[in-house]
Amino acid sequence: MRVLSVGDDALLVEVASGAQAEALHAELLRRRAAGLLAAREIVPAARTVLLDGLTDPGRLAAELAVADVPPAPPREQDVVEIPTRYDGPDLTEVAAHWGVSEQEVARIHAAAEFRVAFCGFAPGFGYLTGLPARYDVPRRATPRTAVPAGSVALAGPYTGVYPRSSPGGWQLIGTTEAVLWDHARVPAALLAPGTRVRFVPADQADQADQAEQARPVGAV
Repeated sequence: MRVLSVGDDALLVEVASGAQAEALHAELLRRRAAGLLAAREIVPAARTVLLDGLTDPGRLAAELAVADVPPAPPREQDVVEIPTRYDGPDLTEVAAHWGVSEQEVARIHAAAEFRVAFCGFAPGFGYLTGLPARYDVPRRATPRTAVPAGSVALAGPYTGVYPRSSPGGWQLIGTTEAVLWDHARVPAALLAPGTRVRFVPADQADQADQAEQARPVGAV
């Protein structure tokens, strides 16, 4: 763990992996909730965690340099389900990279439970982990100038959903109508670091909606 000073009241903590960054973020949140840490902001990234608004950054830096951080515990919260149509233009390429059929790509992806490791790039964009390392895929050699909002995409170890149209080089495997960022919603972002996520094939989501609508009033 490497601890760097940032201005007068912030620290940037560098670690060796995404899993360590998630674990450190979870531990710092736990300490703040228990009243053991005063920090205005605790912001995770791929391999760093930024702490801002510290009252005594020097003391905390010394503590973190020798800290033994436990693995991130499972979060007890509802899973955010994102209805997804596996119809992306890069589905064939991803299937070839994985050595499976396009239908199997959808099955493998929908069977995984994801966790938001961190957010960035655009408001509402979460970097989700959950697929085994053997399913890592490279970014496209030539990025697209415009990726449609709602595109479900893969790059390296991450899954992400584009909250708005923007340039991007991720491999597009599907689409969703889920709204990732809504100014009128509280909170505005559908996903936050630590959120559990599942991608539900749209036909399954449609069947669940139909079953709910067909249920008689008062039935449970």
